[in-house]
Amino acid sequence: MKCLSCKNGEMEASVTTYFADLKNCMIIIKNVPCYKCEQCGEVLFSSSVAEKLDILMDKAETLASELTIMEYDRIA
Repeated sequence: MKCLSCKNGEMEASVTTYFADLKNCMIIIKNVPCYKCEQCGEVLFSSSVAEKLDILMDKAETLASELTIMEYDRIA
């Protein structure tokens, strides 16, 4: 699949680190599956991963301390 951002690079299966700055805390989730452009680095999540991230953010906001770092494979 071609990159939607740069229009030149190919999107390749990869992992990334997801950062979220919520009201009362910052969340970092490592090793999140994604598609990453081999040229510009643009990241795209599948709909299932994006849904899981939304659910995790809702839960994390109520449970998290000021900074929380999680491993995707262990929590998704």
